[in-house]
Amino acid sequence: QVQPVESGGGSVQAGGSLRLSCATSIDSYSTYYCMAWFRQAPGKDREGVASIYTRSGDTYYADSVKGRFTVSRDNAKNTLYLQMNSLKPDDTAMYYCAAVSGTCRSTWYSSRRYDYWGQGTQVTVSS
Repeated sequence: QVQPVESGGGSVQAGGSLRLSCATSIDSYSTYYCMAWFRQAPGKDREGVASIYTRSGDTYYADSVKGRFTVSRDNAKNTLYLQMNSLKPDDTAMYYCAAVSGTCRSTWYSSRRYDYWGQGTQVTVSS
């Protein structure tokens, strides 16, 4: 059973940094997954932020976060991370960790692809 659990959210001023973590029960050495971070702000659709394929380590980013956010994974700890730097008020949202077996592909940003979701962690960036 794959059940992502996010942590690390909080409140920060613009320009600050946060690191989100997502613990899972995925056995990365037997099954490969595309793992991703999504976010959803009030009144907006859920959007893909970044993803990583656990086998190759290939990463994918939304244009809005390129150069500021870094997705990584510690396979030994079965934990996904999202390092967020130079945060902006527009980054304020609930952040979710998601997983689906197989590669990320060009459609990694589509929330419909993912089978497993965490409960989310709130990130608030003040100006």
